[in-house]
Amino acid sequence: MIINNNISAINTRNQLFNTNGASGKSMEKLSSGKRINRAADDAAGLSISEKMRAQIRGLGQAARNSQDGISFIQTAEGALDEVSNMLVRLKELSVQKANGTYSSDDVTNLELEMTQLGLEIDNIFDKTKFNGKNVLTTSVSIAINDAADTLAITATSSTGIKGLTSSSSLSAVDTAITNVNKARATYGSLQNRLESTVRNLKATAENLQAAESRIRDTDMAEEMSTFTKNNILVQAGTAM
Repeated sequence: MIINNNISAINTRNQLFNTNGASGKSMEKLSSGKRINRAADDAAGLSISEKMRAQIRGLGQAARNSQDGISFIQTAEGALDEVSNMLVRLKELSVQKANGTYSSDDVTNLELEMTQLGLEIDNIFDKTKFNGKNVLTTSVSIAINDAADTLAITATSSTGIKGLTSSSSLSAVDTAITNVNKARATYGSLQNRLESTVRNLKATAENLQAAESRIRDTDMAEEMSTFTKNNILVQAGTAM
């Protein structure tokens, strides 16, 4: 007895099997929103996408580091702003004290305020902190891209600023004012650089995210068309 194979039926079954598989893959891509759900979908694309994702995460952390640096600088600059105000007042009192028309009691009162201002300036230098670090006496490094690319925020020198008393000369106060102004200018330039760094990091991350999306994400319109076509083929194959 000869058993004849129905070649058409076998071919139809194979086509139906393949179409069912393709339809399932399309459904997975549509439901996940990802064109690549496993390495088998696109090994090279997955490798590139994963590298981009790691780079994007690194850029995001670098931006947060830079923003922390900006906050650190703003804290330091705010402290120096108050020191500057006190030094201006100290200079005013020094000039006032030099007026020979004041009585000894008047001079004593002026010196008392000058002493308190000097002590408070020292206190600001010693106790202004950000996340437990003294912002004026501590040098820190900010990782602005990767571990090898850092920005140093150098401690403010207290030379000529701390230790002012009622007996400090007018020139000593002027020197302190000059030193504070220099420190504030340095902080200002560092803040401007960090703000530029944050903008650049965010722009780079945004472009990388768009590129990574084009590699990994599903083109919903195209995939829906493929899914619909496969469904029609499945229905046709089942009906035969």
